Amino acid sequence: MVSMVNRLSTEQRARVIGCLVEGNSIRSTVRMTGAAKNTITKLLVDLGAACSAYQDSAMRNLRCERLQVDEIWGFVGCKQRNVRPDHDVDYGDVWTFVAIDADTKLVPSWLVGQRNADDAYLMLGDLRDRLANRVQLTTDGHRMYYSAVPGTFSGDIDYAMLIKQYGATPEGPTTRYSPAPCTGIKVKKVIGAPDPAHIATSYIERQNLTIRMGMRRFTRLTNAFSKKAENLAAAVSLHFMYYNFGRPHQTLTKAADGVRTTPAMAAGVADHVWTLAEIAGLLNSN
Repeated sequence: MVSMVNRLSTEQRARVIGCLVEGNSIRSTVRMTGAAKNTITKLLVDLGAACSAYQDSAMRNLRCERLQVDEIWGFVGCKQRNVRPDHDVDYGDVWTFVAIDADTKLVPSWLVGQRNADDAYLMLGDLRDRLANRVQLTTDGHRMYYSAVPGTFSGDIDYAMLIKQYGATPEGPTTRYSPAPCTGIKVKKVIGAPDPAHIATSYIERQNLTIRMGMRRFTRLTNAFSKKAENLAAAVSLHFMYYNFGRPHQTLTKAADGVRTTPAMAAGVADHVWTLAEIAGLLNSN
């Protein structure tokens, strides 16, 4: 039986991908492209796996120097407080670990899982295996990193925590959705000799915003969410394929000709800006 995804031409796939990576939901992509909902969902899942496999092989022996790691919250099916005994085992809160290179803006590693030491260990172990040299790493002050970083890098890293301190959460109708104000920052050197000038989490926090803008299922205060953990993981994989290889970064500009490059080009793992058709073509090579 011919797959529904195979009925779409490469051009049609590229249109669907363009909608998905620019923050549109599955249903809005249906309206804009005319493709069926199930066809788009299957394309997302299949292409997400292909993107993950390609990036896994391409992003090796990276010469990163300064990395930042953080986690971003989301949920599958419903929020954790609303999970019922009859719900699927994947329902509830989900955390996506993300690492970013402060210089090239490349995202070399990520993991969709839970915010605990086991998944932190898996993510950091994957990150370590992609690096060609010693790096400086900054995370927030979550206690899971106290065991996960030494457990994966041992002493071969310069590691610091940047711990933000917050005041009371604003109250009242005009500040209902406002975050608590940051009242101070504490820097804690944990392993090695991290350079104080590069102890920061600003790039990874900005990446969190890019994630929420680029994937509809991460947008806050909407009815958009993933109904399956597999779909969420596929969306994350496609997002980072486009972010790393297909989206020129505003801060990565060649001085000679003023042309913007992608994080993958800046990191030396790509020699051109990938088109959406090329990303769609990964399905044929997988």
